[in-house]
Amino acid sequence: MITHHHLKRSHRFLWISIAILVLSGTPAIAQEFSLTNGTDDLLVTGTSTLHDWEITVEGKSGTLALDTSGELPALQRLNLQIVAESLKSGKGSMDKNTYNALNTDNYKDILFRMKEVRSLEPVQSPGKQYKAVLGGTLTIAGQSREVDLECVLTIEPGRVLLKGSEPLRMTDFGIEPPKALLGTIKTGDEIEIHFNTVWTR
Repeated sequence: MITHHHLKRSHRFLWISIAILVLSGTPAIAQEFSLTNGTDDLLVTGTSTLHDWEITVEGKSGTLALDTSGELPALQRLNLQIVAESLKSGKGSMDKNTYNALNTDNYKDILFRMKEVRSLEPVQSPGKQYKAVLGGTLTIAGQSREVDLECVLTIEPGRVLLKGSEPLRMTDFGIEPPKALLGTIKTGDEIEIHFNTVWTR
């Protein structure tokens, strides 16, 4: 039988629990940001036996979650998706060779999924700019590799900027460097991804 004494104890416990929740504060909610086309730069550079080359990424999207309530910002999520056939060099023949090398018939997208923030330290004091190393998985042409992405993160009202570059080898992702003119022009294995991205709320 539930007695009046038991009810009083239950009510007292309920009020104590509510007081603890109020005093401890409401957990911070990360702000959500999105990457859209036309507001930033993302390109790939490389070399060949004829000349250096550059490819611009035209089709990309992504999401980013950031908690700024602490002493340092907490980057909780970063996902980036690139449409492989949106890589454009301005030369149709080079684009065709690129899509063949990336096997875009079977692998439509290039993906980056952040797994953890390996390091984060301010580069301005006081300020909203930080040097970061983001550990994650990069998937190109169906092959996934773990990478450490070095970047500078800048927090501005209503948006986040990520800027940096990442050197890669095509052969690490099972990609044979493209060739042209019956193999007389050969692309170098080493490439570099340059990004200056804007993520908005």
